[in-house]
Amino acid sequence: MWWYGGVGSTLALTTAFVPDSGVRLVAYLGAIAHLPIVALVATKRYGLHRRWPALVALVSALHAATAVTQTLPATTDTTIPIALGAAASCCVAAGLVKLLRNRHSGGTAGLISDGLIVGLGAWVVSWVVFITPLIVGHQHSVLSMSLAALSLPTSALTLYLVVVLLFGSGVNARGLMTLSAAVMVSLAGDVLLQLVNSHQAGTVMVRAALPLYVVAYFLIGAMFMHSSVTRLGVPQSNHGTQRLLGRLIITTTSLVASVIVLAASGPQSIGDALVRSSSAVVLAGAVTLRVVQSVRANSRTHDSLLRDAHTDPLTGLPNRTLLLEHINACVTESWQLNRQPTLFFIDLDRFKNVNDSLGHEAGDELLVLVAERLRAAVPAEATVARLSGDEFVVLDPAAPSTSVTMALAERLLAVFREPLALKQGDVFITASIGVAAMSPTSSSTAEDLLRHSDTAMYRAKDNGRNCVALYDESMHERVAHRLATETALYRAIDRRELRMFHQPILDIESGDVVGFEALMRWQHADGTMVPPIEFIPIAEETGIIVPIGSWALLESLSQLRTWIDEGVCRPTATMSVNVSPRQLRDPNFPAIVAEAISRSDVPASLVWLEVTESIMIVEPELALATLKRLRSLGVRVALDDFGTGYSSLSLLQKFPLQRIKIDRAFVQGVADNPNDRALVRTIVAMGKSLGLDMVAEGVETIHQLQVLHELGCSKAQGYLISHPVPAEAMATTVAGLERLGRFTDIRVPEVALVG
Repeated sequence: MWWYGGVGSTLALTTAFVPDSGVRLVAYLGAIAHLPIVALVATKRYGLHRRWPALVALVSALHAATAVTQTLPATTDTTIPIALGAAASCCVAAGLVKLLRNRHSGGTAGLISDGLIVGLGAWVVSWVVFITPLIVGHQHSVLSMSLAALSLPTSALTLYLVVVLLFGSGVNARGLMTLSAAVMVSLAGDVLLQLVNSHQAGTVMVRAALPLYVVAYFLIGAMFMHSSVTRLGVPQSNHGTQRLLGRLIITTTSLVASVIVLAASGPQSIGDALVRSSSAVVLAGAVTLRVVQSVRANSRTHDSLLRDAHTDPLTGLPNRTLLLEHINACVTESWQLNRQPTLFFIDLDRFKNVNDSLGHEAGDELLVLVAERLRAAVPAEATVARLSGDEFVVLDPAAPSTSVTMALAERLLAVFREPLALKQGDVFITASIGVAAMSPTSSSTAEDLLRHSDTAMYRAKDNGRNCVALYDESMHERVAHRLATETALYRAIDRRELRMFHQPILDIESGDVVGFEALMRWQHADGTMVPPIEFIPIAEETGIIVPIGSWALLESLSQLRTWIDEGVCRPTATMSVNVSPRQLRDPNFPAIVAEAISRSDVPASLVWLEVTESIMIVEPELALATLKRLRSLGVRVALDDFGTGYSSLSLLQKFPLQRIKIDRAFVQGVADNPNDRALVRTIVAMGKSLGLDMVAEGVETIHQLQVLHELGCSKAQGYLISHPVPAEAMATTVAGLERLGRFTDIRVPEVALVG
């Protein structure tokens, strides 16, 4: 665009240095005339609204008319050119106001007040510096002087609007920077002309003002020619701090300038003194109005922030902070009014399924509908709050009895029995509700009451969901005990409190010990034992089962290597290690198994990994992929507790299994219960047809063992053979079993083996 800048520079120099006034006028008018053309081209090129080239054309025409009327030989009164210039300035200010409203859709009351202060400040400066000399000289009409007095304030207001736009422009400020430069250059020209009109400068200053106007016109043209002009009217994010900074700078400057001018010069006449006093009073009133406006705006902002801090933005319900305040107020008044404040903690069941299947927008819509239903279902004095996610809380401050409380709980539960109409269709969802009440004699706090209701809600979850649970102290004891167990479990490995016990697996036909099952035990430093049924589920839920399981695998295989080297067992003896679903979900688990085999120097063929069927049902693709990776290492996979869940032939056919372990529930009744016996016979026959190894768990009597042998089961384990024993006792245990020989040779009463 070098050529555009060259044309502008040439015309500016022409208006400054060419002595012929006619040539200067032609150059000036040429600079004015090109601007509407550039605006029209930009409109077609960038798709701008037609109002902008129309406004540019109008302002250009007014400026051209102003220049022509000032140079006419017959012109002695400056009223017409001053009026035309003032009209042009007003049009520019109106266009900037429109642009400002487009870019910032917020309230404009503060902008108007600040603009009023800027205009009044510029009016004071204009009156003292420019208008008073004209009045003293009596060389102009009253109308001419009035219009001249408004010219500079209008220009100052225009500059104020541009600065406000510039400081709040965000990242696309190039066009506004060009516009700001144009307005400032034009304002400098206005000041020079005012000095000439007030006879404080010679007419030579007109030649200095014209080049400034030419530069301003070409700067505006450059703004239209740049692509950033398309973003001038685009709404901007709220750069509140930046806009306030720009407004503060120019408003303060205008106010200080007016004060300095009034203080630096005294009134020239009674009329001048009256105007100065009136202007000062009006200016003070404008500043006072702005201060009042600011205080009110700050108060509204404070109230809005306070409201936002205490309410949920999605549903408009009170949040946790406000809920606790309401609970505290109820607790404080309960002893006086004999009330029983009650909390209903409501958690939506399987809400994640809605988000995963329909999307988070549908989930938000569902939460809003749930909030509306809860508000409609509770008494007028009750409070409905949303804590987070899919958790809601209802506070009933005046529950008179437990029966009334449970009736309200059932009413809240009934809220979810009707489908929720979402945009994607109707959705059914249930909820688990925990109820906790505070009696007047209780010393619990609001946090305690909320925690108790949360605890009761989890009890409702444990009871199968879609139900109500009433809090009692035993729940707290269980939760506290669980937390203590969970905390201690994290330190159990470092404290070496976890130990591996092993239970021998016997070949029923030969009576030989052919393998061992590794079973984890937790023994505190004081000798107390924590049952596996207590800590294994916690380890599974928290994920600590992954490092614990890795340790157990390496520990067990290393122990097998020691027993083989010491001759405690045969070199072909195997080690069975239980694997949790959480471990199978771990993508690093096959690598962990490979490392344990390598470090223990145990052949992979001697390793059995026992898995349950749950992960095969819930995540079959993941289970199949992981088990295939494990099989590729050479280890073998056993299906534990077969027959207790959803066990089916399809599992045995689809997954790479080599062993079935018959659950103790069927083994216990195999000698006496024909149904269990028939079931075990079917399982054994099915396993043999698929080429699977069979192990019976929980054998406690010789009678059971003999029946299993007759049914064709090849291996067994249980208390009859041996309890789980620590590693140091295994040598004695195996030696004793070998001395005992075949259990099946021991005589027992005859048993009918027909189903």
